[in-house]
Amino acid sequence: MDITDIVTEEYVEIEPATRVAKVRAIFDERNPKGVVVMEDGEYVGVIGEKQLIQSHIEDDTKAAAIVGSARSGGSPPRVSRHDDVREVSRMLVEGDVKIAPVYEGEKLIGIVAADDILQAVQENLKAITVRDIATSAVVSITEDEHIGKAINRLRENSISRLPVLNEASELTGILTTNDIVDFVVRDERRQGSHDRRGEVDRMLDLPIYDLMSSPVLTVTPGETVDKAVSTMFENGVSGLVVTSTAAGSNVVGVVTKTDVLRALTHTEEESMDVQITNINLLDVLTREDIVEDITSVVNKFQEMNVLHAHVRFTQHKEKLRGTPLLRCQLRLRTTQGQVAGSGEGYGAEHAFHVALDRLERNVLELKGIKADDEYRGQLLRKLNEL
Repeated sequence: MDITDIVTEEYVEIEPATRVAKVRAIFDERNPKGVVVMEDGEYVGVIGEKQLIQSHIEDDTKAAAIVGSARSGGSPPRVSRHDDVREVSRMLVEGDVKIAPVYEGEKLIGIVAADDILQAVQENLKAITVRDIATSAVVSITEDEHIGKAINRLRENSISRLPVLNEASELTGILTTNDIVDFVVRDERRQGSHDRRGEVDRMLDLPIYDLMSSPVLTVTPGETVDKAVSTMFENGVSGLVVTSTAAGSNVVGVVTKTDVLRALTHTEEESMDVQITNINLLDVLTREDIVEDITSVVNKFQEMNVLHAHVRFTQHKEKLRGTPLLRCQLRLRTTQGQVAGSGEGYGAEHAFHVALDRLERNVLELKGIKADDEYRGQLLRKLNEL
């Protein structure tokens, strides 16, 4: 299936120097699917409405500051009208964008949005369950922890939502980046533009309970993905918390629209399905290098087969002799459960190998746990024979 019937002309072209206030007005007045930024006929990047909402930035700032390429450290993907849905989904995930421009030759003919892809393939999602694609390594936070800690946790893990738990580890709410941005914007409008350092400190010290949303939209592992996607669209959210039972509060995972897009890219032909978010940050490192290195680590645990590998690069402002400091996060979904590793370094190759070392230690630790369990089982069987 190609994206011919998914392409839309509901977009607006602007220049990089356009003020953010005008971009906001465009979304309010014309409600386009996205804004394409062009300079002298050359494609620069894209801006989506949710991206604009999440960018806590002054109205006088130029659009170039929040365009897709500036946020991810390079140019976001551009696709062709006849590209396959799987490949376009891969490019959106790896570019860490929700919208991509669609070209016919050198002519811009429209855009394709992640939400439109999900709606187009939704009927086919009945074949897979939430359990198949959800992230089980959940990063959460408790009600009495502070907003400052939540912001750090969101940033460190490159995620946009945190399930909120009470003292009994029961799900009581959800905190998203949107919740935090909305609170900051409301507070700014109320306080004005004076020196707000005191107010910012006060906000960082607020308990999570004061900002979290409740009740939480949830889904169970056995639900089909098409139902989960319907719930997201109906409620205007991009993710759901996965609980062991429909009425339960035991968190077992999180599933997002990006997880669904990522599932669309899986193919039977690949020995290992690998997604690389912000692939444009790779320097001398290649996809083939990454697959080979991950495979060599996994092979140390002979019973482990990788179902999916996700590699995410995030660029920091710090540089060393012109080389940016990067954070690399590796997450493998395997036949033995999920295993992850992360690390930082100057350049993609350095950051990746720091993360790979951590991943290898975690794989070997998992191997040791499995071996201990087998030994324990053998011991118990022998004792039962006495």
